[in-house]
Amino acid sequence: MEMDRRGFLRVAGLGALGAGLAGGRLLAPGEAFASEEAGAARTGTRWAMVVDLRKPCPDGCAVCTAACHAKHNVPALAEKNHEIKWIWETTWEHAFVEPAAQVEPPGQQERPVLVLCNHCENPPCVRVCPTKATFKRPDGIVAMDFHRCIGCRFCMAGCPYGSRSFNWVDPRTGLPGGKATNPEFPTRMRGVVEKCNFCTELLGKQSPWCVQACPEGILTFGDINEQGSAVRALLTEHHTVRRKTHLGTDPQVYYIV
Repeated sequence: MEMDRRGFLRVAGLGALGAGLAGGRLLAPGEAFASEEAGAARTGTRWAMVVDLRKPCPDGCAVCTAACHAKHNVPALAEKNHEIKWIWETTWEHAFVEPAAQVEPPGQQERPVLVLCNHCENPPCVRVCPTKATFKRPDGIVAMDFHRCIGCRFCMAGCPYGSRSFNWVDPRTGLPGGKATNPEFPTRMRGVVEKCNFCTELLGKQSPWCVQACPEGILTFGDINEQGSAVRALLTEHHTVRRKTHLGTDPQVYYIV
């Protein structure tokens, strides 16, 4: 183990602090690319998600959530404390706190906010993982090797977004008949952490399952560094906000307000 008890407690403290502090700053249209004007353009593929909060989701985001969970064999467990979530809805006040709440548009408080792993540019979960089960790919996706995960939950302590779930019980018990709903994606085992992977199994072929399933066009996914990409166009044209940017994580999930 590369981290002792003192190191773990320090990380846990930072994670708790991040959960309680203010976060989120309104980005003006095109501000996400301001550094490029100074000659510091990012190169290579960098995947990002844009969530359009102006569009109300009539089913409370249930369709896209169900699609994600079915395709990734995410179990449905009756015990709340054992719940596994890759993508889910929450309230505005839980997703964003001051000063982000100051830019809340009329009626937004009543609408659900879809949240998931932010696939941060500077992911604290990667820094604290002792086995490198959590790692950042060259395209920016924060991925997981389930076989390397030892269940220490350091990554959960380090993540300020609560975007990781721990399998306290065998997750297969929460699948229909105890079998995978999608046999092409691996099931997990007890004692392993899991989270959204931006549908790495689809990259280069299709959009993520949640984006495909969304009936209102609320979700947009693509390469933020590609000049003609849909996500870049949205960020160029609209005001957006991200979660807890003051922590320096540089999250790659943007919300249009």
